[in-house]
Amino acid sequence: MSAPPARRARRWGRPLDTKRGVVELSHGSGGRAMAQLIDQLFAEAFANPWLAQGNDQACMELPPGRVALSTDSYVISPLFFPGGDIGSLAVHGTINDVAMSGARPLHLSAGFIIEAGFRLADLTRIVGSMAAAATAAGVSIVTGDTKVVERGKGDGVFINTSGIGVIPAGLELSGDRARPGDRILLNGSIGDHGVAVMSTRSGLDFEVSVRSDSAALNGLVEAMVTAVPEIRCLRDPTRGGLATTLNEIARQSGVGMAVEEPEIPVKPEVSAVCELLGLDPLYVANEGKLIAVCPADRAARLLEVMRGHPLGKSAAVIGEVDADPHGFVRMRTGLGGQRVVDWLSGEQLPRIC
Repeated sequence: MSAPPARRARRWGRPLDTKRGVVELSHGSGGRAMAQLIDQLFAEAFANPWLAQGNDQACMELPPGRVALSTDSYVISPLFFPGGDIGSLAVHGTINDVAMSGARPLHLSAGFIIEAGFRLADLTRIVGSMAAAATAAGVSIVTGDTKVVERGKGDGVFINTSGIGVIPAGLELSGDRARPGDRILLNGSIGDHGVAVMSTRSGLDFEVSVRSDSAALNGLVEAMVTAVPEIRCLRDPTRGGLATTLNEIARQSGVGMAVEEPEIPVKPEVSAVCELLGLDPLYVANEGKLIAVCPADRAARLLEVMRGHPLGKSAAVIGEVDADPHGFVRMRTGLGGQRVVDWLSGEQLPRIC
């Protein structure tokens, strides 16, 4: 394990000033200042036996099974938003990407690109948020990297996380496995994350309060694949929202999809903000939602399991897969009509994750 705080303070002399101090270029130089930042901030927050080895890589044993690996970079603006921050988002997002394969996420790496002048108090808050999110999800941050760029060239902090997990034997989930007749399920309301981020951006002051849905979905996924191993596909609808993710699966599987607008959960406050800004909730980003495609005869059981988990209480069957040769995603509206739900065109809201 890493050295206790009192020993660290003696090792480096004056401790980091995490209340009034700022990140300096020397914190990324590879010298004493960088070693102190890593030791007193990152190593202390993320403490585990692999990280404590102090090597340029983490060496660990993995359980039997196929390995799932994912990486993602987070550049969200603002760094702090209702329901989370860039730190918890970087942990949740990569955990979810690994979990969508049916894998049990085990370990993360974390790479930081920090702008000189960034407040150490804010960095400490972000690192603490990452540590709490990883601990809650049962995942360890075992290795990482820190770079510092000149003031004005980094917009605060960017974070890259990579994750590794193991897929249980016999489980095969992929976006190319959807079949006509399958049911499409969603674990809860859409658009919460995108609207929460919009609500904190300069010049956008809404009277309603919306919190990001950012969450680690690995516990929900484990319950789902244990009860219904016949699940064809899992996918988290982040950038591009529900609409784009459904189109991705339809393209991979060579099928069409028909979804029911009244069955898609959207919170009234999210709907109101989207209407005000001329946005469609179907295309607004999420960070704690998943789409599941499963055989029709297993949909009822899967829905029951999802609703029995805290992150799936509002789960719903929102549609079905069909044999449309054009691969269109169509939505039956609340008024009884139909419309094509196409891919996101352009960028509704940049820097969302």
